[in-house]
Amino acid sequence: MERKCIEVRWHGRGGQGAVTAAMILAEAAYYDGYKGVTAAPFFGAERRGAPIIATTRFGWQPIRTFSLVESPDVVVVLDDTLLQVVDVTAGVRPDGIVIINSAKLPEEFELKQPVNIATTNAAAWAREAGLIVAGSVLFNTTVLGGIAKATGLISLESIEKALRNHFSGEAGEKNVKGARLAYKGTTNMRECALQCA
Repeated sequence: MERKCIEVRWHGRGGQGAVTAAMILAEAAYYDGYKGVTAAPFFGAERRGAPIIATTRFGWQPIRTFSLVESPDVVVVLDDTLLQVVDVTAGVRPDGIVIINSAKLPEEFELKQPVNIATTNAAAWAREAGLIVAGSVLFNTTVLGGIAKATGLISLESIEKALRNHFSGEAGEKNVKGARLAYKGTTNMRECALQCA
């Protein structure tokens, strides 16, 4: 279904990089030609490991809405343990899609709303790409490749360009490799029908 603007809500835990990934997705959308792009965090009493939300919006026309996304078209879940404590499908439009960082198949998840699900094992692909700092696997940027594949709304080329803009040299290439692996390995329950008018 066509939308004037695509709204993305990110669910992660403090320290997983949801805010950074939301901003990089907005930049990639801009590179794809979208004229309106925004990214914003939602901060409560944040601490490392606590559930957090970030948002991204993009459309072909300028966007003048900066409020929290309440009816997302796309939901990205960086940590599947959040599914036990947060209703990630709250407000999701009927034709929306939930993209989960998980090794499981989409059909293995039962969410509160009957929405399309995609899974991408971003954590495994980030590890394979060498995205490990101080023993922690950094998969927030890897999941961007999964978003490109699952939705078809942003090109992998624009994701790569945005990643190289944020991370130079070897770090940039590792992030690009992770995104490419996620792109290849993402599985959709059914094809995503979202389009931006």
